[in-house]
Amino acid sequence: IAIDAIKSAQSPHSFLSVTKQGLSAIVETEGNGLCHMILRGGADGPNYDEPHVQACSEQLASAGVNAALMVDCSHGNSSKDFRKQPLVADSIAHQLSATESGKRINGVMIESNLVEGSQSIPADGDLSKLVYGKSITDACVNWDDTVKILDALREGVRNRRRRAAATS
Repeated sequence: IAIDAIKSAQSPHSFLSVTKQGLSAIVETEGNGLCHMILRGGADGPNYDEPHVQACSEQLASAGVNAALMVDCSHGNSSKDFRKQPLVADSIAHQLSATESGKRINGVMIESNLVEGSQSIPADGDLSKLVYGKSITDACVNWDDTVKILDALREGVRNRRRRAAATS
């Protein structure tokens, strides 16, 4: 389904719409040639590891679409436990550094904020009870952990660039 969605988004479209002036019009789009897959994990478990990345990249390439991938360090790939995001990022950094699958990873998603975890909006509506810098949606890694994750990913990218330069 995702590959079909990418193919559709890459294609030009024409459709009936309404202008800002309230007139009906035919709108045309050029399509988005920069679409990419996001591996988030799911009901079958995490999908950030090398075999999953490689298999997905091969499926995308054989379908004739952009084989670049973004990997979500949160959600299903961390089993919805924000404390596992650094482990996912370490795997991605290793793939970037040393594997063929790492050539296809073009980005990551990290649930990050100043303070780790998450909080609910107080039932009484008193927002002064909220902790500044702590998520009110998904649980996040804190800033210090974010910096460590980004440092590891930066090293992975540097190693990937070194490998590419050595082979060209």
